[in-house]
Amino acid sequence: MIREVTAKTILSDVKQPDQWFGLRYNMNLYRGCQHGCIYCDSRSECYRIEKFDEEVVVKTNAIQLLKKEIAKKKEKGTIGLGSMNDPYMPVELELEMTKQALEVIANHRFPVHMITKSDLVLRDLDLYKRINFVYAAISFTITTADDNLAKKIEPAAPAPSKRFKAMEKIAANGIMTGITLMPLLPYIQDNVDNIVDIVKAAKDSGVSYIIPAFGVTLRDRQRDYFYKKLEKEFPGIKERYIKKFKNNYFCLPEKVRVLDMIFREQCYKQGIPVKIKQFTPGEPEQLALF
Repeated sequence: MIREVTAKTILSDVKQPDQWFGLRYNMNLYRGCQHGCIYCDSRSECYRIEKFDEEVVVKTNAIQLLKKEIAKKKEKGTIGLGSMNDPYMPVELELEMTKQALEVIANHRFPVHMITKSDLVLRDLDLYKRINFVYAAISFTITTADDNLAKKIEPAAPAPSKRFKAMEKIAANGIMTGITLMPLLPYIQDNVDNIVDIVKAAKDSGVSYIIPAFGVTLRDRQRDYFYKKLEKEFPGIKERYIKKFKNNYFCLPEKVRVLDMIFREQCYKQGIPVKIKQFTPGEPEQLALF
């Protein structure tokens, strides 16, 4: 179900410094998400999204607000999309809010960092090429390279194989793309084979970075939803979580140090950085070729 609202603001300041992606501003055109990932932290009560899996809230005046607010920003900094929902979930195919926002950003020559699980991002490739004269980075969340496993934990998102193919095309067009390897679910994805498979597929796709965060965060409504899905898709795993983590917010794999070491060894072997090259204000823009 789609519900329309009028927003008061659209560009929010990011607490500095942002060591993950170098964001200066954050933007959410939608509230709620259609991908149904069983681990999504945005279900937590603190975000006040009451019907996260039942409706998508569309900020109908978002583009008008963006045009107004971006023109007033004195500091040119990276605008982040994808922190609370996927900007390329199915509703975007019809509404094109993300596409319209990218056009505004390109016209104002601001840098962008996009996080998504969808190959629909390829629709806007020409816009990213324009933005890339300043700075553009497209990160795909990948938690497993196994399409069958991904279907259980990210049921309505495009398969990882589609995401890898999208990364390959993006990289071939000279745009920086990489992976946010997060979360890594204990007892489900926290194994060496999964790590190795992701890094290898990333290398084959021409990625510029992989940013890891092993483990998963769980709280209130998010935990309840996650446990219900574990009971259905992974019998016996819920009990292991309760015994091991109780009500902990951070749930880390038992061998997290070993997995991290193997991950970094594999990335070093494949020549893949584990940090993203961030936008630096004052850097000269790339020249367009005609």
